[in-house]
Amino acid sequence: MNYIIKNATLVNEGTTTLASVVISDEKIEKILIGRDAPWHVFTNYDVIDAEGLYLFPGIIDEHVHFREPGLTQKADIFTESHAAVAGGVTSFMDMPNTNPQTTTVELLQQKFDLAAQKSVANYSFYLGATNDNIDEVKKVDPKKVCGIKLFMGSSTGNMLVNEDDALVRLFNESPCLIAAHCEDEKTIHENTVCCKDLASKGEVVADAGIHPFVRTTEACYKSSAKAVDMAAKFGARLHIMHISTKSELTLFRNDIPLKDKKITAETCPHYLTFCDRDYDEKGFAIKCNPAIKMASDRDILRKAIIDGHIDTIGTDHAPHLWHEKFTDDYFTAKSGFPSIQNSLDVMLNLYHQGLVSLPQIVKLMCHNPATLYQIKGRGFIREGYYADLVLVDLNHEKIIKNDDMLYKCGWTPYDGLTVKSQVTHTFVNGKLVYHDGIVEKVNGKQLEFER
Repeated sequence: MNYIIKNATLVNEGTTTLASVVISDEKIEKILIGRDAPWHVFTNYDVIDAEGLYLFPGIIDEHVHFREPGLTQKADIFTESHAAVAGGVTSFMDMPNTNPQTTTVELLQQKFDLAAQKSVANYSFYLGATNDNIDEVKKVDPKKVCGIKLFMGSSTGNMLVNEDDALVRLFNESPCLIAAHCEDEKTIHENTVCCKDLASKGEVVADAGIHPFVRTTEACYKSSAKAVDMAAKFGARLHIMHISTKSELTLFRNDIPLKDKKITAETCPHYLTFCDRDYDEKGFAIKCNPAIKMASDRDILRKAIIDGHIDTIGTDHAPHLWHEKFTDDYFTAKSGFPSIQNSLDVMLNLYHQGLVSLPQIVKLMCHNPATLYQIKGRGFIREGYYADLVLVDLNHEKIIKNDDMLYKCGWTPYDGLTVKSQVTHTFVNGKLVYHDGIVEKVNGKQLEFER
């Protein structure tokens, strides 16, 4: 079916404009600027009256853990892609710490095959780096694969790369972008041993509040600085994910255009929303790696998404089952949480608080991921581009509830948060896949890259 979205407030490429968009055969056929533009000359189209609604490009989430294969008791591509489109996310890039770990091109292809059958949203997958798989890394086709994931700090599903020779080869020989999780393992280990000792003596309470004192600012900065140094030395394309500290921001430039940057940074909505004071209320629900840190870190990260030190927003969507998260023991409670269904909601709350503009949100969540990863035909509302589009009501207040989540795990750390916006329609490749709480069964496409 073809569509006309009429009289929407289009937020795109730094401007906010009243417009109508004509969708035909998966693509944006025409953009008509102005109220009551002559959309009626297009016949046999289903017309959606978007008066009062805002039209964004589809969100591109470069950082998710959909847990398939092997961990599907937590999540899978079908359920999490449904949650994604309900939140306005039309494309995702999934991480390799599954079971088996995605560390060969054969296993990578198996994930692409799964997504072709199961995903409502568009998709790509990272190949995971290890200490000894550089030959597999070199086989990756950069036009078909989003990047190589490097764990310089262990997290869920330990894929730690800690041998200097392996790191040198990776930064010197990777055919495409390296997306890095940066935390210094030695620092974290020493802090963990210390906290366990203090807890055993009753000198500290091993609750969620100690997390930023185990996975510290020092651990983040030390590892990120090492990655930046190596990328600069070898001319590698490096994207450091989930920046959580103000100190790391000194490693990144904001004085050149994104297209000219070789070293870039991502943060996540939870680092812009929560801080150390929220552990008392949220507990292990907001335990994640890297840790949510101090209010001063959160406040400076909010400025960094405006001034260009932070280039993209990803979710690090990482579901765990309720009983894995909510334990009595800090040292066994899993790190990570689901968030993709509410990432746009949460960012729009920052807009309502006057902390970020609508064009800036679109830049961080749509334009910049498309530019940084060189995604073909997506991330912008342009004639000839795929019609990945999201309509949002900015005046629809709601309370986020666990019961409304489409995640397989059935909960969210944002439970109880009041947000002031609501996704009303999501289009993927010109198909209306989400409307009024209903997700339609269609198939997303594999992302392509212009490298």
